[in-house]
Amino acid sequence: MSTITKNGGGVGRKKQQGPGEDTYGQMAGGIGVLAIAFGGLATLKDKLGLSWPATVLLTAGGLVGLGYLAWRIRWGVPRLWARQPDTSPAAQQTSLQQESPVQAVEGQGPGQSVGEAQVPVEASPGGDESHPQLTMVLSRVGAIGRDERVRAGDVTIETLPGIGTVYDFLVPEGRTHDDVAKRLGPIASMFGVTRLHLKLETSRKTERSVRLLVLNEPPFSRPFPAPTRQEIQTFAGVPLGHEVTGRLAGVPTFDKASLLVGGMTQMGKTTLINGLITCLLIAYGDFDLYLLDGKLCGLTRFEKLAVRYEASDDPAVLESMLDELLVRVDDRYTQLQDAIRNRQPAPVFKPVFFIIDEAADFYTDNGTKESKEQVRRVEDKSRSLVAKSLESGISTVMLTQRPARDAIPVKVRDQFLYRMCLYVASEGSAKVALGDSYFDTVAPIHPALLDPDVKGQGVLFANGSSTLLRGFNFSDEFIWGVVDEVHARREQAIPDSPLKQAIDIMRNDGVEFMPTAELAPSLGITESDPAERGKQLSRLLGVPADKGAKGVRGYRLADLTTAAMSRS
Repeated sequence: MSTITKNGGGVGRKKQQGPGEDTYGQMAGGIGVLAIAFGGLATLKDKLGLSWPATVLLTAGGLVGLGYLAWRIRWGVPRLWARQPDTSPAAQQTSLQQESPVQAVEGQGPGQSVGEAQVPVEASPGGDESHPQLTMVLSRVGAIGRDERVRAGDVTIETLPGIGTVYDFLVPEGRTHDDVAKRLGPIASMFGVTRLHLKLETSRKTERSVRLLVLNEPPFSRPFPAPTRQEIQTFAGVPLGHEVTGRLAGVPTFDKASLLVGGMTQMGKTTLINGLITCLLIAYGDFDLYLLDGKLCGLTRFEKLAVRYEASDDPAVLESMLDELLVRVDDRYTQLQDAIRNRQPAPVFKPVFFIIDEAADFYTDNGTKESKEQVRRVEDKSRSLVAKSLESGISTVMLTQRPARDAIPVKVRDQFLYRMCLYVASEGSAKVALGDSYFDTVAPIHPALLDPDVKGQGVLFANGSSTLLRGFNFSDEFIWGVVDEVHARREQAIPDSPLKQAIDIMRNDGVEFMPTAELAPSLGITESDPAERGKQLSRLLGVPADKGAKGVRGYRLADLTTAAMSRS
């Protein structure tokens, strides 16, 4: 079809080529190539005097040989160039060689601590030159692109004798430490070790900074000695154990925080928590301790220091202790409200720790309607206590050897700020202890990879970061010494009061129990009516009476002493 112009002339529209014409062109080109090839073969045949089959085979073999030579040049030469050793000092400083355990130990002087024996290696002065080994490792695992590189000037290598090697470097621009954190497993494979051999640290100053520790041996292959009192006291926070380099590790504070610990049976949870209580007694100052010993004998060492100690797995006992603590919580919140209304500084509360061993047993009913209702109440009160610890200064520590999804209710465990998981067999169990989103965090450590033969080893997840540590295993003599020292100090701090007078009277008489009828006159109560006399004495002491032999009402020395120390 044509287009008509003003002057009546027609301009023909250009006709598009069809697929048939393209085919004809390709066929013509192919015939030309065949003709040229045939002419070349004929010339070669005439020159060499060969038959046609021999000429074709010789030509094909020559072409194959040329193709193979081109491939070798394309791939072989760059690889050979990259593998050539560089004997310059800069290359020696930036070489990515992992020191063997034997070499590391030999580099440590006799009697020299790990911290003193650290040998820093300065960054390579290569500037813009790439660090070949780090670039190769990170590019192969996909942490950086194949066209990206790690600058040698951004790399510092530090040898920790007897421990491992630290690689401190910056990833290329546009990359972050998260690119490395997500590939720690493949990176460990490139180093010839396991994921547990690696420890990654990041910086709050730049997203590009990566500090990677590669251990010479599996973590905690050799136990670290228990810390001294001075080491515990100088630690910035509350230590829970040793991290993989032997330094103390823990949490910055238990103020406005609680801790959930999970792990399979016989993994060292009770030893871990005994170490925690010991460290609290040494470094945390004065506090009230409530102990619910679901294992019946796991926390007995600290009974004499506890405001209340119960060895039971009955949910009714947990409910009773929760009721007592919730009364203290409500009283503290009332004081906070009054301070705000009166425009006064917030009151400073004495810390309280409520520690529950084998917590899962208290959230299990026996199938009856009454038991189910009681467990429901315990769940609600537990959630309320842990949630209100944010401002009330009452911290809860729960331990469970059954980190199953229904072991501790979700509404309870979601309130814990700090989480710790010892060895478990599955990812689901790890999520119960560490949280459902734990494996989406930066550089997570899978508890199923831990060595179950290393007792007390666990993953601590606090303030968004994971730390592999092993709890302290203090000797019984050390723990008893700390307990006796704290008990004596608290007794000396008891203020002069009717309660202290009652304690002195019972100690002077050498009795552990004294009936109300005998104790009341000694404290100036002359009431003759037994019921009224008992009420007056209870109000004076602030401690409820108990029953002794044959149902006689009176007071126990241990109860009075515990009450006096908790008020001091």
